[in-house]
Amino acid sequence: MKAEFTQRELALTYRANSGRIIAALVASCSDLQLAEDALHDACLQAGKAWMDNGLPNDPAAWLYVASKRRLIDVLRAKSRKERKSAGDTLFEMEMQVSVSDEEELDIPDERLSLIFTCCHPALSRNAQVALTLKTLCGLTVREIARAFLVSDTTMGQRLVRAKHKLRVNAIRYLVPKKEELGARLEAVLSVIYLIYNESYSCYEGQSLTRDDLANEAIRLASIVCRLLPSGESKGLLALITLHQSRRAARCDDAMGFIALEDQDRTQWDHQLIVKGRKLLLEALAEDQLGKYQLQAAISAVHSEAQTWAETDWAQIIGLYRQLLLFDPSPVIRLNMLTAVAFSGGLALAKQGILALKNDLDNYLPFHVALADIEYRLGNKASSISYYEHSIAMCRNSVEQAHLKRKMQRVYVTPAVSR
Repeated sequence: MKAEFTQRELALTYRANSGRIIAALVASCSDLQLAEDALHDACLQAGKAWMDNGLPNDPAAWLYVASKRRLIDVLRAKSRKERKSAGDTLFEMEMQVSVSDEEELDIPDERLSLIFTCCHPALSRNAQVALTLKTLCGLTVREIARAFLVSDTTMGQRLVRAKHKLRVNAIRYLVPKKEELGARLEAVLSVIYLIYNESYSCYEGQSLTRDDLANEAIRLASIVCRLLPSGESKGLLALITLHQSRRAARCDDAMGFIALEDQDRTQWDHQLIVKGRKLLLEALAEDQLGKYQLQAAISAVHSEAQTWAETDWAQIIGLYRQLLLFDPSPVIRLNMLTAVAFSGGLALAKQGILALKNDLDNYLPFHVALADIEYRLGNKASSISYYEHSIAMCRNSVEQAHLKRKMQRVYVTPAVSR
């Protein structure tokens, strides 16, 4: 029996499966734009078919088959127009579709090939990361623009140029040979890190986290560790494993989002903490210190504290100072100054954070950090102003509710420096 259909179900199906479907289509046609267009047309077709007939038993498989059929039609028309044959590719695709049932077809997993192709050296680093987030993870242009602190227009243009470069250079969608893997490792790790970050705080919507993105990031990081076991690949896996250990404590039905300082640490997954620390020790043993290992070390320090009050801020600040040598970005500096504030250096932290305004004025955590510092300094009016600006910037309802609770605290309670 078919289930009733809503547009939300189609959106969720697309979000969860678009990366795998596009990767499988690209493996057949070697053209990213054609693959994306075919999936887009299949979604339009699904909107009508599912409304008339109900939700299929396997919506992802339905979209995959419809996308393949659309791609075959496009390739056939293109072949006739250009007066040349794509016979082998078309025959193989037609056979796969004709003998399969939409309810039973398994979608081939070609995502690893796609992520390495998107991280081809012909593309700039920013383009590599953005293209992978768009194609592999189904993130919107707006979500990716937020991660890069640029406008939606700028990000849209960057993605168009990246896809054009892959096409005109006839870059193949394959996992590169072992001797070529190292050159793409840093970009691949950056992509996986941003995938996990996006899973931790959805930009728009009613939920705080996206487990599908988190699981995908962990899966990809594990595969890369097996392909290229290095200090940084192990460090990244350690980092996201330690973050994942706190996932269950980050929200509940009563409060919604729960900040690290307020989390019930008995809800942390201590098996994952042990695993993350073990991975970190293995990474450090490679004697190739890098930014992911240092971030994992910071997360490990947090995991060692039984309570928020027992956090070793001096060690965390020292690790951030080392991290700045590898990644002197304004975001890392903001994180370090936030740690300085928690260690008691409120005035020093405020001064340093205000100096980052030109770089981070469109970055939500910048305003949240200042709101908290002003509150703890006793500057209620200024704190409320920063909270109001943060709430206006935020597009996630769970985070908005958390920020409103923090602003309400400013009205009703005296500041407590902690």
